[in-house]
Amino acid sequence: MQHLDRDFLDQIKNVAEAAGRATLPIYRSEFEVQTKDDDSPLTQADLAAHAIIRDGLAEIDEDVEQLSEEGADIEFATRYDWDEYWLIDPLDGTREFVNGNDEFTINIALVQDNRPSLGVVYAPALERCWFAAETVGAFEQRGDQAPQPISTAAADLDRPRVLVSRSHRTEAIDDVLARLGDYEPVSIGSSLKFCLIASGEADFYPRLGPTSEWDTAAGQALVSIAGGRVTNTSGQEMEYNLTESLLNGAFIAYGDRNHDWLQYLASDD
Repeated sequence: MQHLDRDFLDQIKNVAEAAGRATLPIYRSEFEVQTKDDDSPLTQADLAAHAIIRDGLAEIDEDVEQLSEEGADIEFATRYDWDEYWLIDPLDGTREFVNGNDEFTINIALVQDNRPSLGVVYAPALERCWFAAETVGAFEQRGDQAPQPISTAAADLDRPRVLVSRSHRTEAIDDVLARLGDYEPVSIGSSLKFCLIASGEADFYPRLGPTSEWDTAAGQALVSIAGGRVTNTSGQEMEYNLTESLLNGAFIAYGDRNHDWLQYLASDD
């Protein structure tokens, strides 16, 4: 198992940033958009970031397996026995990338014993990078400034800051928001939702629709290490690589552990 220290975390951060930098010339050009089998968009930036991450992580430690959204399909029978692996989304928020709103990210997580123990989320167009590892801590770096420690915040329960997805608003989410009462909506794309909770800029993120494991692992590491939690609707921390499917169930993420956020998921019956 990997020993997690600041030097190792910085190496992974460097890989994510290299991948992010490679996406920017494509982002600022007239690029083609392909459609994958699941109708999700794919660009040359997804593939370029994937290749840089794949090679960069292999150079750091070629013995750690990789599972990436843009990598080859790996049978569950093969990955079931992994006690440690990289879980990667080379370009999270491809729709944001295509729409030109800057809110796309590079996500790298190290999953150990089915839980993410390290996470890096880099937003190249915003020049913000969040990175965290157990026993090391959680940090954010903006541009060329020195990295700063981050932590989740105590929520103002009279008007909590709630992350509301632009593209995944559902009736079930509207029910949760109605139970909250007064709240401050915060709208942002991709895995940046987790980052805002980890850095104390938002309080609550309910997600009741489908996501994939590579969409959430790096963000979960950030939130957990910064002091919050990401749980399923039963209050259990999200775990990874336990089934053949790589889809997550419904989950919530929050920064203030002293409040019962699960109560807002309860039915009115």
